[in-house]
Amino acid sequence: MADRVTVIGWDGSPLSDAARSALAAATLVAGAAHHLALPELPPTAERVRLGSVDLAARRIAQHRGSAVVLADGDPGFFGVVRTLRAPEHGLEVEVVPAVSSVATAFARAGMPWDDAQIVVAHARDLRRAVNVCRAHPKVAVLTSPGAGPAELALLLGDVHRTFVICEELGTERERVTVLTSDKAADHAWRDPNVVIVIGGSGAAPGPPQGAVQGSGHPRPRTPGGWIAGRDAGYPPALRGWALPTDAYGGGRSEGESTELRAAQLARLGPRIGDLVWDIGSGSGALSVEAARFGAAVLAVDRDADACGRTAAAARRYGVQLQVVHGIAPQVLEDLPEPDVVRVGGGGAPVVRACAARRPERIVTHAATRDEAEAVGRALAEGGYAVECALLQSVELDTTAWVERERAVAFLLSGRRTHP
Repeated sequence: MADRVTVIGWDGSPLSDAARSALAAATLVAGAAHHLALPELPPTAERVRLGSVDLAARRIAQHRGSAVVLADGDPGFFGVVRTLRAPEHGLEVEVVPAVSSVATAFARAGMPWDDAQIVVAHARDLRRAVNVCRAHPKVAVLTSPGAGPAELALLLGDVHRTFVICEELGTERERVTVLTSDKAADHAWRDPNVVIVIGGSGAAPGPPQGAVQGSGHPRPRTPGGWIAGRDAGYPPALRGWALPTDAYGGGRSEGESTELRAAQLARLGPRIGDLVWDIGSGSGALSVEAARFGAAVLAVDRDADACGRTAAAARRYGVQLQVVHGIAPQVLEDLPEPDVVRVGGGGAPVVRACAARRPERIVTHAATRDEAEAVGRALAEGGYAVECALLQSVELDTTAWVERERAVAFLLSGRRTHP
């Protein structure tokens, strides 16, 4: 029985001596159709069309002889190596690497990619990849059938980005196309392809009713970074969360405090790949801090000035988010599905409308016990487990150690109990 497999990465360039040697000795070769057509394959070797890597791994484990798997790009980077190394297959894996398709795509575009987010898009969960593209200024998307450039553009909707679409890299049919995301759905794209998604534009305050606008900060030129997947030059390296409201231009609602905001963020748990609704964004404080966690954010407010403050705060702290000017719950109908929701205003009717969209978490607050009970009922009736705590925060003037400001609010959070 085989206990060893050689995985050869292929980027379209001539095979290395090590790869040729492994292929020459192979009695079983697994790969895609274009791999199995390579002239270097031994004519007597068994050929296995690579569909399910798990099925291929089981076949390799049963094979008596020398097995080789061919894969595009670097097989250790979102490739077959992870599956082949699964303990249940009992295989020892040797890798002959090649240049990854992501590295090749950025090379074709003439761009650095140490500061890029890299995601794999599948039709079943494409929205998570789209949320990363909403929240970050440079993203490479490894696409798949049903989750390609057109589908990506359609889900981005009014969030305009520049697409660099690299088709069939390393082959004679290679093509690189640069266009705006709103044009991508008008074309048919060849598989396999990689999409580099670039962008994020500033936003003017006070958009028209129901309009969605981008908000971000132009990225300055930086001499280089020190950690992959992060823009080391921006946003600034802020310490801590729940910054004072003054840091966001003011506009705090009655009963809210930085401590309440910190508790709301803790219960929301925003993360990369999430879409956060912040309804009643006010100063934009929670929206900006959720975006700093890497989540995509839609900040909703009925007041044009509040929309302007949120957009300005996003620019100040260098995060990408979208501001929606409109009245909840009506304006929520056309928004993309949220993962978590913070309701800063609107009470039980808005909470009820949010619960109907089935986010994982809903967090809000109330000024009185009657309001808290109404919101709690709305959450429970919507299928959420409800928690409520009465929070009191007292800000002290430390020059004289006297009370400066007091805030009291009921913190309510709902956790979805079933899909």
